[in-house]
Amino acid sequence: MKIALMDSGIGLLAAASALRNLRPDVDLVLSSDPASMPWGPHTPEEITALALGCARAAAALEPDALVIACNTASVHALDALRAELEPALPVIATVPAIKPAAALGGRVAIWATPATTGSAYQRGLIRDFAGAAAVTEVACPGLADAVEHGDDAAIDAAVADAAARTPAGTEAIVLGCTHYELVADRIRAAVAPVAAAHLTLHGSADAVAAQALRRVADPARRGSGTLTVLHAGRSATLPAAVLLYPQGLDLTAPAAPAA
Repeated sequence: MKIALMDSGIGLLAAASALRNLRPDVDLVLSSDPASMPWGPHTPEEITALALGCARAAAALEPDALVIACNTASVHALDALRAELEPALPVIATVPAIKPAAALGGRVAIWATPATTGSAYQRGLIRDFAGAAAVTEVACPGLADAVEHGDDAAIDAAVADAAARTPAGTEAIVLGCTHYELVADRIRAAVAPVAAAHLTLHGSADAVAAQALRRVADPARRGSGTLTVLHAGRSATLPAAVLLYPQGLDLTAPAAPAA
């Protein structure tokens, strides 16, 4: 089995790690374009073009499914990607986990990029799935870029800034950018002083990985646990920054042999 993931940069690590944990034998293709990130400041048309470039490069390696491991690309490019690639290649989007976060009501904060925060897409998800929860949108300028480059000082500054704008008593935080899942522990620690004692963080990686496996036509077919990295369609290696995150260490560990 081979599954491809695409993102602007290393935000795809979270879903890739979840896939590797569920199926150690899965062959992974990680297709990104880090030179163009962050994608948020680009126009929707530019984001769609960048996403299509990453998706086409991955599709050329004939995966069994493609994960859009990027909230921004899912917002702006999902329709174009599905129109071009499906039904031959199943395309799985990443959607902020607003529904499970809001299931018990209470106070919910959605941490997302400035481009996603306040967007019609995110507001629609809040309208459809927030229910009785009190939802606050928290923009996190610079956080994804800091995570991408493994810049500790910039990560701490961006997380502290967003934590200061997260309402007291918040019970759940939705990580509305895949990069944020890589620093979930640091987010929790920063918000803890003002959050509810039972604060939960909701990412999308586990649900996306499970959905990708469900969409594969032949889930019984085993892979060899290989890892292929593409940057703007060219063969590449994982950047050094991935070793700063648990999900990156998961992917650089020796893969389990196929049974």
